[in-house]
Amino acid sequence: MSSIDPIQTALSRLGASAQSPPPNEKAAPQSAPPLEVGTPLQFIPGIGPQRVELFHKLGVRRAIDLLFLFPRSYQDIAPFQSITELEPGIRASVVGQIVDMDQRVSFEGRSSVGVLLAVDGGGYVRCVWYNQPFRRQQFLMGMRVIATGIAKSTGISFEMRHPETTILAADQPLPEAKPIPVYPLTEGLQQRHVASAVAAVLENLTDAIDEALPESIRLAANLPVDFVASEKLGGPEAKSFPPLLGIAQALRSIHQPKTVEEANDARHRFIFQELFVYQLALAMRRHRLQHDKPAPKIAATPMIHARILKRFGFELTRDQLQAIEDVRTDMAQDVPMNRLIQGDVGSGKTVIAQYAMLNAVASKQQAALMAPTELLARQHFTRLRQQLAGSQVMIELLVGSITQRERTELLQRIAIGTVDLVVGTQALLSEQVQFESLGLVVIDEQHKFGVQQRANLRESRMVPHYLVLSATPIPRTIAMTIFGDLDVSVLRDKPPGRATVHTYLGSTAQQAKWWEFVVKQVQSGRQAYVVTPRVESDAEAEIVGAEQVYQQLTTGPLAGLRIELLHGRMDGSEKQAKLDAFTSGKTQVLVATTVIEVGIDVPNATVMTILDADRMGLAQLHQLRGRISRGSFPGYVCVFAKPGVAPEENARLSVLASTDDGFRLAEQDLQMRGPGDLLGTKQIGLPPLRIADLVRDSEVLIFARRIAQKIVEQDPNLELAEHAKLKRQVTLKHGAVVSLGDVG
Repeated sequence: MSSIDPIQTALSRLGASAQSPPPNEKAAPQSAPPLEVGTPLQFIPGIGPQRVELFHKLGVRRAIDLLFLFPRSYQDIAPFQSITELEPGIRASVVGQIVDMDQRVSFEGRSSVGVLLAVDGGGYVRCVWYNQPFRRQQFLMGMRVIATGIAKSTGISFEMRHPETTILAADQPLPEAKPIPVYPLTEGLQQRHVASAVAAVLENLTDAIDEALPESIRLAANLPVDFVASEKLGGPEAKSFPPLLGIAQALRSIHQPKTVEEANDARHRFIFQELFVYQLALAMRRHRLQHDKPAPKIAATPMIHARILKRFGFELTRDQLQAIEDVRTDMAQDVPMNRLIQGDVGSGKTVIAQYAMLNAVASKQQAALMAPTELLARQHFTRLRQQLAGSQVMIELLVGSITQRERTELLQRIAIGTVDLVVGTQALLSEQVQFESLGLVVIDEQHKFGVQQRANLRESRMVPHYLVLSATPIPRTIAMTIFGDLDVSVLRDKPPGRATVHTYLGSTAQQAKWWEFVVKQVQSGRQAYVVTPRVESDAEAEIVGAEQVYQQLTTGPLAGLRIELLHGRMDGSEKQAKLDAFTSGKTQVLVATTVIEVGIDVPNATVMTILDADRMGLAQLHQLRGRISRGSFPGYVCVFAKPGVAPEENARLSVLASTDDGFRLAEQDLQMRGPGDLLGTKQIGLPPLRIADLVRDSEVLIFARRIAQKIVEQDPNLELAEHAKLKRQVTLKHGAVVSLGDVG
């Protein structure tokens, strides 16, 4: 991309207001103060104190907020029609002359204003408004009026209730029909209220809004096609984007478009800006991570590399070998590694983490592995102890449930460097934990946390290399948003020898047969999971709970089998005891919540039943499915939706049964559920988006990301004069992301 051109025109300062009129000697009534961007809503014409609270519910508190309350859609343009063309229930526009008016009040006090139009070409349409007596003063006999609304037949003529109207001059030609903005609402607020308020500020404040995007960025669509081709989803051809509208024109066009094309151009401007500003924040953050502070160089010599690989004792997949090379290259630099290992279920992510940790220890550096739960931390600790048995590597576990005496002794050993690997939970982040020489931090299963949350996991006193593991395959556009500050290695291949997993979508009528199958599998020596989304049942929502399922199964279809219950409300030691009993084979059937979603590895478990599966996302269901057939025996999963579930939910669950490709499922989940629910929670670290949509606008996101990266390469801190307003917007919107100097 060529160097950024200077800003061509300086726009008026934000919040500039008109001059006050000279005083009137006759003390005429004072006019309302001129609108400014910070004017509170109650002083905006047409809103009034009663509607202020309603607007507050939409996040609108000042005049400028109205400008950026974007329409969520537009009504179809209503064509001008004659009486013979009108259809009941269909929105249309008619043009006619007022030939009669009336105003009525019922016994209940309900008022109405009626206007009868003699429609051009013949026939009549009556327009009526209820409880809006001011309408009577808006019209005069003989006026030519355009009325737009939904026509309703009265048997004799047509009627429009609460139509939108435009008064025409006697010789004025018919205007072109325009798309009508549809704004987000709350109870008690109507479209006309919002449109009126927006129009009041649009006329007065549009030119007072600063242009944050330099002209060179707004003309970025003129870049060569190959500039974005390598980053585009779905193929090598890059989409051509129109030059972006200036801010003033974009605001007018998004609220009062003359055509659908004009509205789309305005929306494109704001969609790009929203995504671009966030990608700038990520690019600036990434640059700081790479240049602010050095990390220790941890080079894996050929001898160390071969020795670590030999310890694994099994053949690595092509993807695993490539990821190890990525990590090996990163750690050999004094630039802090910030890499995400994103892998499908069973793809062997922990192998990459083990390689990185052993590489650090071989270079006399300490390593820390942090898991989101104590249960998973203990799993990692046990597995590492087994795999490193006989070595001189000292591994310890730091979790909240150890005694104070054990904790004090362990902290002392960590501080003097006699502990090589520390496995724990977020207890590792305590100020009391001081490392002698921390060279690597591995964060496991942090796919539900975004940029700022990860930043909180790293303290300024530490400058180690960082490796983040995510077991949930994430669509590319989401990964570029919540992991936009990380390098990414992807594991798609599964290690050889893994057995096939068969997935079925079951109905309520088939449950009895399925439980018979579970019993046969357990009696043949295998083990089984039964999973529900909640600990307790919710009768109102018709959700079954793990506690109730446990009771039903122990006295019902699975009576006689050794069954245990596991859920997140249990304390750490109890959960570990339950899991140990299942791992050893003492427990045959484990009834659990989604606490077993990640990290649980019991090769003998081959059967899984998932109840109320319609309450879970595809990605989460795929994670649960990954807990079975981790050995050589084939696996069987049956997902049951609650009775009467919508057909589209069954269609969604059928996708799970049709493929075991986690990346394909993640894309399907994104299309069906949207990014907010993708990872099973509304809080996955995504920035709040006012107008952009990560599904619909994936190509714009990729385009914005590439431009942001180019700009930060040239101007890492946006210090050039042409970037001053852009930097202010990045700081205001995403300052927390940029200012926290490290990633976790």
